Amino acid sequence: MKLLHLTFSPRGEESESTQLSQAIVDRLCSQHLVSRIIRRDWRLHAASAIDADYANALANAAGNNGERSSSEGSMEESERLICELEEADLVVIGTPMHNFTVPASLKTWIDLVVRINRSFTITPAGKVGTLKSKPVYIAIASGGFFGSDRSRQPDFLTPYLKAILATIGLHDLRFFSAQGMALEINIVKAQRQAAHDQATNIDTTIAASRVA
Repeated sequence: MKLLHLTFSPRGEESESTQLSQAIVDRLCSQHLVSRIIRRDWRLHAASAIDADYANALANAAGNNGERSSSEGSMEESERLICELEEADLVVIGTPMHNFTVPASLKTWIDLVVRINRSFTITPAGKVGTLKSKPVYIAIASGGFFGSDRSRQPDFLTPYLKAILATIGLHDLRFFSAQGMALEINIVKAQRQAAHDQATNIDTTIAASRVA
């Protein structure tokens, strides 16, 4: 079984989301025979951007049946990242919430893996993903609270990830969050402990896909 671990915090291993996602990885490895872990730290790709050849290939995809104008640059990176997703049996994502939504590094990854005529196709019924669904565990860290009665901020991150990952065929999303990380220390400690308790007691059953 192969596990893909993606982290998107500029703080690296010091970040709450990276640590929470690592706790999930540890739990999965304790419950399943994981033969290989691929780790991608996207703070190392902070300068990554979509190049013109890639943008032109997407813009003209409908007219050229998906034929690629280039196999280098962003197109080469896109193919590598999609292949990683296809080969993984489990995916773990660690991400902060930036300005109510995904950070720029995660958005770049999304723009590279959500590719017409490769990870999804367009049909009369709409966009249909080509990837086989698998469990995707998403660890989120936020400075405030979201998604509950105590929230004082909107959440555009989780609904966006549900929609965009479903576009490529990934429907089985399982969310975990460490919230209130920018508040007073007692709140931080309590919320951190609660998040890690949740991660170490998750149901790791791999069954038929379900929509989170």
